[in-house]
Amino acid sequence: MKKLVLAAAALLLATTAYAAEMKFPSDAPVASVTFPDTWKPQETDTGIDVTSPDDSIYLAIDATGAKDAATAVKEAVEYFKAKGVSVDDATLQQTQQKLNGMDYATATWGGTDADGPVTISLGVLVLGPDSSLVLSYWGTQGAQDQMRGDIVGIVNSMKPAG
Repeated sequence: MKKLVLAAAALLLATTAYAAEMKFPSDAPVASVTFPDTWKPQETDTGIDVTSPDDSIYLAIDATGAKDAATAVKEAVEYFKAKGVSVDDATLQQTQQKLNGMDYATATWGGTDADGPVTISLGVLVLGPDSSLVLSYWGTQGAQDQMRGDIVGIVNSMKPAG
């Protein structure tokens, strides 16, 4: 019994601590998200860029009008190319699901960057009839497995600003 209590206590101590919820864009918030307090979020003109503590994971979340989502996705693809990320088109996997009751579509690929194998993902979360979030993800394979809980926590925390 003592071992079980110690194991449970160790698990609680290992749980990621989360910082306060961030609403964005700050001048007219349409969404909010919560990041682990060890991650490094920075507000941009249209949303938030964040990197993992070791810089192996990059995630951008941009607020856009529903009609502008395709343009935001195109800009994300250009960003990845400019950063030297190569996408293996043969690895494309697409999903459509609900996230916090909202439509969420993703496209995910394998690829490479200067450090080796990576996973690239683009997603569109429909907040409402006139607004969406575009998620751009680029992560070093291996590191993403270690940070899967953080990544899932970030994505699951996205919601309309309230």
